[in-house]
Amino acid sequence: MTATQSSARPGPAPEASAPAPDRLGFVVFITAAAALGGFLFGYDSSVINGAVSGIQDRFGVGDGVTGLIVSSALLGSAVGAALAGRFADRYGRIRVMKAGAVLFGISAVGSMMPFAAWDLALWRVLGGAAIGIASVIAPTYIAEVAPTRYRGRLASFQQAAIVLGIAISQLVNWVLTESAGGDTRGQLLGLEAWQWMLGVCAVPAVVYFVLSSMIPESPRFLISAGRLDEARSVLKEVEGPAADTDARISEIQGLIASDHRPRFKDLLGGRFGLLPIVWTGIGLSVFQQLVGINVIFYYSSILWQSVGIDQSNSLLISFSSSIINIVGTVIAILLVDRIGRKPLALVGSAGMALSLGACAWAFSSATGSGDDVALPDLQGTVALVAANAFVLFFAMSWGVVVWVMLGEMFPNRIRAAALSVAASAQWIANWAITVSFPSMAGWNLSATYLAYALFAAGSMFFVARFMKETKGVRLEDMG
Repeated sequence: MTATQSSARPGPAPEASAPAPDRLGFVVFITAAAALGGFLFGYDSSVINGAVSGIQDRFGVGDGVTGLIVSSALLGSAVGAALAGRFADRYGRIRVMKAGAVLFGISAVGSMMPFAAWDLALWRVLGGAAIGIASVIAPTYIAEVAPTRYRGRLASFQQAAIVLGIAISQLVNWVLTESAGGDTRGQLLGLEAWQWMLGVCAVPAVVYFVLSSMIPESPRFLISAGRLDEARSVLKEVEGPAADTDARISEIQGLIASDHRPRFKDLLGGRFGLLPIVWTGIGLSVFQQLVGINVIFYYSSILWQSVGIDQSNSLLISFSSSIINIVGTVIAILLVDRIGRKPLALVGSAGMALSLGACAWAFSSATGSGDDVALPDLQGTVALVAANAFVLFFAMSWGVVVWVMLGEMFPNRIRAAALSVAASAQWIANWAITVSFPSMAGWNLSATYLAYALFAAGSMFFVARFMKETKGVRLEDMG
């Protein structure tokens, strides 16, 4: 599937967009600052993993309510993602980043001191809105400031920040639990350990706000707002004083003059309502979630407890999985601009299908019931190895490739609106998987993982049929 309109606009050769060597460090800095939203995204979305057992015990809730509390943030994420593109086009990328940072901070403090389960869920919805904003604004901003030659690697900063946030959240969860005597309900300075887990997010939220105040606005937004002198200054900062900024501004002005502010109706067309390229973006987003990756990051502590591993060790296993997640992401960053997006996605789909199938086989051998569930030694080892292999294959492929693709695959005229729709679809799929897992696992854990394996196999066919390679293609030439 490809977009219905092609592009053959004149513009500088890709090399002209490469920054001078002395400016590359600045480009990396502003990309990393923007990607801090991804760190908060990863931290805030996965920190709940360590808090789940404490929340269940504190408020006396079962599997259904637990699923609703954990997934409540994802509903806010869908709303935040849907609105972020529109707000970014109206108010600028930097202002939206700052708004996201404020929402992260408020949600962290509120989640730290809830008085009821529904109260906690509402604070998580607010934090979810911030996650949704970060999921849209960071890849949009990075794609717009990154030189073509380095765009894939710089866009990968978003996913690198996400997986680092996940890892830090699991490390913090384990440290806090150990400090509280190995119990997530243990007391630390007058609060329970799980409350501190949720509250620590306020610290990186403040850092994100400060750093977003130090980086320049996107030159594309500045030009669209008529702030040409500022745009020229940013382009010189990014590409060096010798860059032909007048040519770059003229090129972007030409695109803006021929386009209009993207709206949802601009995404309509084709046989199934939306443009084919938009359906491709939605498909990539949905498959990324249907393989069940966030079950590992939201529920792995209670997952491993359900098969006989104690609370402290289950948190340590969650941390080790997050380190593997980082390793896989680094591999993807090194390969995404070398071998391309599509080959990585295909390899990842095959690896995920096999490892999830192995997990399904291992969990089918669980014995006992209630608090006395256990896996035989062989199956227990297979489950641990396969689960971590799944994380590795996901991280080195779909974890990075989808975010890179969403930031660059759409034509300029619909990019912000299409990215918002695709990201919203991703959060809805994430919510469906997250809210259903506790009940599905309680019914049949092996069948649940078999379903995820089938989705992983399906993703391989989707990529082969519908995904178009974007390696080395300028944003201005997407279409």
